[in-house]
Amino acid sequence: MTTSTANTTARPVLAAGDGLHLGSGPGRDLIFKVTGDDTGGAFDYFTVAVAPKDGPPLHMHHSQAETIHVLKGRFTVRLGDELFQLDEGGFAFLPAGVPHAFVNLTDEPGELVIVFAPGGGHRFFEELGPHVRGGERDMAAVAAIFEKHDMQLLGPPLSAD
Repeated sequence: MTTSTANTTARPVLAAGDGLHLGSGPGRDLIFKVTGDDTGGAFDYFTVAVAPKDGPPLHMHHSQAETIHVLKGRFTVRLGDELFQLDEGGFAFLPAGVPHAFVNLTDEPGELVIVFAPGGGHRFFEELGPHVRGGERDMAAVAAIFEKHDMQLLGPPLSAD
């Protein structure tokens, strides 16, 4: 799912649902308010709707830091070998080079604000979305997409149990 309801470069102020809409895994819908293309490569800023009991696989960004700010829900975040619980309003900084993952612990959709620095992460999600939104997943192809975008797929998603 790649639809743009607003051109972020032309519009510095966006309504709630405006931005570049991309899909990640099932139940993970992203709205990029600005991308690295809009910020001269400095950062991406986007919201993520996360399905109940869901989250991305364990992975690592080699040259990109990430922040997670919980708007709705309760999440477990793995940072390196440590696990942290974040409630609404909670925040985590995930430095480049550190394995990480998160999972929505609730029975309701959660919502996060994520920032990538430097920017350009939207290109990863544009390529990844079609491989992970449907039925069968070719994990070798998914791992290759991670590698192409200077990331490494390290393991399965966290369990919500």
